[in-house]
Amino acid sequence: MKLYLIALVGMLFITQFATGQNFKLMRFDEDYLGLKDSTKTLYNKIKYIQLSGNNQVYLSLGGEARGELNYAINEDWGEINVGRDIFFLQRYHLHADLHIGERIRIFGQLRSGLEDGRKTGPRRIDEDKLNVQNLFVDFVAYKTVGKSLTLRLGRQELRYGSGRLIDVREGPNLRLYFDGTKIVYKSPNLKVDAFVMADAVVNTGVFDNTSTRKPNLWGIYNTYTFPKNGDFDIYYIGINRKNARFDADVADELRHTLGARFWRNGVGFVYNFETGYQFGTFGSDNISALAISSEIGYVFKHATGLPAVKLRSDYISGNKSQNDGQLGTFNAMYPNGGYFGMNPQAGPANLISIHPNLIWNPAKNLTLALELVFNWRNSLEDGVYGPSGSLRLLSSGSKERYIGTAYMTTFSWNINNFISYNAGMQYFKTGSFINDVIPMHEDGFFVGSTIGIKF
Repeated sequence: MKLYLIALVGMLFITQFATGQNFKLMRFDEDYLGLKDSTKTLYNKIKYIQLSGNNQVYLSLGGEARGELNYAINEDWGEINVGRDIFFLQRYHLHADLHIGERIRIFGQLRSGLEDGRKTGPRRIDEDKLNVQNLFVDFVAYKTVGKSLTLRLGRQELRYGSGRLIDVREGPNLRLYFDGTKIVYKSPNLKVDAFVMADAVVNTGVFDNTSTRKPNLWGIYNTYTFPKNGDFDIYYIGINRKNARFDADVADELRHTLGARFWRNGVGFVYNFETGYQFGTFGSDNISALAISSEIGYVFKHATGLPAVKLRSDYISGNKSQNDGQLGTFNAMYPNGGYFGMNPQAGPANLISIHPNLIWNPAKNLTLALELVFNWRNSLEDGVYGPSGSLRLLSSGSKERYIGTAYMTTFSWNINNFISYNAGMQYFKTGSFINDVIPMHEDGFFVGSTIGIKF
């Protein structure tokens, strides 16, 4: 707690000297070359440090401190009787971005995630005392006006589409990263990413994380922009996992995903449609799984605060039978669990969900959201999976389908360009399936409050 307060005070001092700022989800997507001729305030000197007389070599520094206080009741639905739990999470990032001419760039980022007070100790998403989050080199092999081809080597964060399959996972205390190679082609209307990656095994100490070493994630992701009419993604993703666990069994998994997404943001009618089909092998069984997701809504352009009404729905297959030689459970791989709410209880496998939500900006820097999520098991022969896609509850022979209902409200306040505050509350009403398989079942309740600062 003391470490967080010290970092917060220090960064508040820095931002007193700063002007406008637009931070990106992936900090390596930010570009500060435009500050080379700007007023040399303290903040600008940190964001653009000239290292050569011709402006060809420069360095940019940045970071983040985030503190999160959580209060939870029966997050386990009474399964192991955790009861009330209050815990505090801290996250710190510090990065350096070195540009050497127009062709070479080196980006490095350290992270520290700390957990205090949780009854059952830190989860895999909570604590990693010190580690490297990003460390890669970019080589720009080709560059003309509006077009480029870049090779990226090293440790890096990934995010594609709306994060349903591969996401950096900004919500949890620890973000995801991978080690590998990526090639990126960009033009005004087309972006193509091809990548081969190995994921990480996270431990809680200092520089003690390990890599799977062998590539276990690969693919190609293409995005084409239709001016004024939306965007279209088409992709292939492969994954290879040892001892993958599903309700059906534990076995080695080799899975291929073919998918497409068509989407439009902005004002007026907005939408996001995505479908993916998976095939491959799971031990001696074959894989055949399907996911269809949609979001339709309307953003009221001429109403105060641009209120938006949206309806999400998901059909994500589960395993139909444990003895038919085929695994039907969809694997969302590295999903953004927050897609299903602020503190999601059921994740993207063996799931049918309906998710109406209302978003409103009552003031310039304030956002209020009201959400409901109704959750059913797709297959009665498969269990319930968590927001990361890991198995949470076995089917246990239950013939009940309904998992439960989540009632949520969230509040976001961008205090200024650098400091943000978020608070949310969720009540989870258990459904007939949970009530059937957990004898002493309890409804869940969660309140979270987060303050963060970036520079």
